[in-house]
Amino acid sequence: MRLARVVGAVWGARHASGLDGAKLLTVESSNGGRVTAIDRLGAGVGDRVLVAHGTRVRDLTVGETVALKDVIVAIVDGVDDAEGDGVDEAGA
Repeated sequence: MRLARVVGAVWGARHASGLDGAKLLTVESSNGGRVTAIDRLGAGVGDRVLVAHGTRVRDLTVGETVALKDVIVAIVDGVDDAEGDGVDEAGA
């Protein structure tokens, strides 16, 4: 899993079966890497999210018929760092 920020949405006139009710979002991790992930939680641009990767998480969350393996599994409100100091969305 990785922590990332939503930087945009992917739009299309048609989509594969299994994507009904879901959004495709481009997320960027702290190292600058970008992937497109499926979202059924309602995340939006600017939100910090937790992204899981793999067929097992995909099968358990959005179904095995979905072609993507990157799934947004949480919209993050805050993060505690290793020293236990809370870092909220504004400070992150």
